[in-house]
Amino acid sequence: MRRRTIVVVEDEATIARAVAARLRAEGFDVEVAGTGPDAVELCARVAPDLVVLDWMLPGFDGVEACRRIQADRPVPVVFLTARDAEADLLVGLGIGADDYVTKPFSPRELVARVHAVLRRTARAGEDHGPSRVAVGDDVLDLDARRLLRDGVEVPLTPTELDLLGTLAARPGRAFSRDELLAEVWDWHEAGSTRTVDSHVAALRRKLGAGVVRTVTGHGYALGDRP
Repeated sequence: MRRRTIVVVEDEATIARAVAARLRAEGFDVEVAGTGPDAVELCARVAPDLVVLDWMLPGFDGVEACRRIQADRPVPVVFLTARDAEADLLVGLGIGADDYVTKPFSPRELVARVHAVLRRTARAGEDHGPSRVAVGDDVLDLDARRLLRDGVEVPLTPTELDLLGTLAARPGRAFSRDELLAEVWDWHEAGSTRTVDSHVAALRRKLGAGVVRTVTGHGYALGDRP
């Protein structure tokens, strides 16, 4: 089996070494960059399977690095960030990140998130039942992995598509945040449910407040876009 490659982008050498060592112990090939420009160049050269990307970087920040990396080719991105304000997280998720881990973090949690994102990426082409699902007035094409509004594609990140597809496949079901973490993120241990909340907020921002309905005291369900 081909060993998968992960690029770690982190300007704090101690953190970069610790993350790289833990990922190598998990069987990954790991390349490290310490600046935004170096990250973009390295990703273009090695075509990684996933990028672990720090938010604050010399040269230009992780948000700009993510934009440039994603413009070259779609690749899963997990942000490392000391910024936990919802507005900041929505920026990262909105430009293509799949998940984030807030500093300080445990290497064990980061590795679990990396494995979960890679498993979700591998599942993208599997059979999942009906290929088209109505989401309000829009159409979610699961095979093509795109949302269409009046025949025009609405840009969504891979994780937003997975989240919307999970809710749309069972429109009458209310999912708890932990259930969504397990089904969408493949995260089966206790984790931050803010991951779910941030992605729901991003979907609402792009598609309208009614696309996902909050089920008080429980979680979320598919709603009707106004």
